[in-house]
Amino acid sequence: MVRVTHGTLRLSNTGGRAVIALGTRLASIFEGINGLIRELRPGVIVVERVFFAKNAVSALKLGEARGVAVLCGAIAGMEIVEYSPTEIKSVVTGYGRADKKMVARAVTQLLGCDGFETADASDALAVAMCHAYKTAGSVGASKDLAAAFAPQKRTRNMPLAKAMGVCR
Repeated sequence: MVRVTHGTLRLSNTGGRAVIALGTRLASIFEGINGLIRELRPGVIVVERVFFAKNAVSALKLGEARGVAVLCGAIAGMEIVEYSPTEIKSVVTGYGRADKKMVARAVTQLLGCDGFETADASDALAVAMCHAYKTAGSVGASKDLAAAFAPQKRTRNMPLAKAMGVCR
């Protein structure tokens, strides 16, 4: 499995909480994602399924950003796939209630990265890795990706980290 790119869209120039108007922030997300779609030409957009959060304001903001991502994919005619946070964590770490540090550590080990600037970057890669794992070996899946899972016969329920030999 090879990481092509990753990152975090910066929506504030203050280094702290966003002070930019809602419409401007959503437009920035729209332009950023559309730029990546034009540059990288992916065939699918994978997003984390909506979940219930303790903080309603944060959940609403996340939903708005997620909606923009889905809209970008729909406009580009891309397939849109969703996975629950528990499913993503189970696939990547083997534990559906893993915390952000556990997810970041698994992603770092699986991709051979030095770390990530933000937790959002490692979370996004975990979502992508979950989809890659779920579709490996299916019709149209990359031969390279399917080969990445060849070292061990894997089952549908085997965590990605175990299939890749990162953990036992």
